[in-house]
Amino acid sequence: MAVLETIDIRKSFQIPGQPPVEVLKGIDFSVEAGEKVAILGRSGAGKSTLLHILGGLLRPTSGKVVRAKKVGFVFQSYHLMPELTVYENVLLPTMARRCDRAEARRRARELVSAIGLAGRAEHLPSELSGGERQRVALARALVTNPEIVLADEPTGNLDAMTGADILKMLTDLSKGSTALVMVTHSRQAAAVCDRTLSLVDGRLVADATS
Repeated sequence: MAVLETIDIRKSFQIPGQPPVEVLKGIDFSVEAGEKVAILGRSGAGKSTLLHILGGLLRPTSGKVVRAKKVGFVFQSYHLMPELTVYENVLLPTMARRCDRAEARRRARELVSAIGLAGRAEHLPSELSGGERQRVALARALVTNPEIVLADEPTGNLDAMTGADILKMLTDLSKGSTALVMVTHSRQAAAVCDRTLSLVDGRLVADATS
């Protein structure tokens, strides 16, 4: 069962005094429940633009996205609330949903423990390393038990060893029916996924090495 499908997604940006720049030129693909998909591309290829369209954060110029209702996001720059603790940042996505408050708190505590930060649950993001902040971002993305997680260069700001730990944690915590779409420039990061596509000249193509 597909949890995400795109139909001829196109996106152009208008630069004053110049013709529109077409970044995405007809994206058609789907993701099944539990599938892990990497989208490879160089810097500026439109990977983040595509991911933001997939998650509803950006509107396409034309085309359609059909996706599951429960989506989790992991951003390269973490996007944690600086005034909230680790535990509060993880719990935050549940505030906008109708859910059992006690169960939400239990799930948040469970994830804080799973990412190895139970002892730092009351710390602020400013008191954490980059790797620790990204672990909090992973837990926050998963706290609502999403059907699909969208990850934008989740290891882009981390050293190789910390990045490898984050990738393992991401795939371990999203096992089962949770799907994953990760955009990255790193083939090493893409290797943890079931399928790899490349974004080339605004179009998705099967990766030659996958």
